[in-house]
Amino acid sequence: MSMELYNYFRSSASYRVRIALALKGLPYTYRSVHLQRNEHLQEPFASMAAARLVPLLRDGDHLVSQSLAIIEYLDETHPTPALLPADPLGRARVRSLALDIACEIHPLNNLRVLRYLVGPLGTTEDAKNAWYRHWVESGLAVVEARLKEQPGTYCHGDTPGLADCVLVPQIFNARRFDCDLSQVPEVMRVFDACMRLPAFEDTRPEACPDAG
Repeated sequence: MSMELYNYFRSSASYRVRIALALKGLPYTYRSVHLQRNEHLQEPFASMAAARLVPLLRDGDHLVSQSLAIIEYLDETHPTPALLPADPLGRARVRSLALDIACEIHPLNNLRVLRYLVGPLGTTEDAKNAWYRHWVESGLAVVEARLKEQPGTYCHGDTPGLADCVLVPQIFNARRFDCDLSQVPEVMRVFDACMRLPAFEDTRPEACPDAG
């Protein structure tokens, strides 16, 4: 039975999982949950996902939530090609790089946070965008410094993995909000290397069936 991925084309967390599935060559059925139309708050999705967040992976009778947990689940159930290094130190570095983005940048800038800023808090559109750019640019500066410490073709060595699955969608979002990426050349070098691979290019937001 093919897996099902409940996701939204513009969700960076969803894009992470699409990349991982593509890197592993795993077939799946694309299930659109349109966040701008609040479909994540409506049935039947709302009863499947306690947090009402995408992505959500259905594998047979099982549901797996949270993008990093989904990717590691895929890596454990379909170990080739591996998205994490074989050595403990390498795995720790890759997870740490992924968390630098997934925990330190993304939560401050996802749709529900931005909606709260301009809604209940009454933040202006300009102030909201300044907030977004601040956290993306300062967060990517950390990733830049870490990539410089141990440069490779991708985030870790010469094989794309978990950290790359997380990095690339963040750059797409950064460009949407006109973030200054000139200060992170190492990040952009890795991004460009990733985008030369079909797994990253073919799953980009614009290529999704619900784009537009």
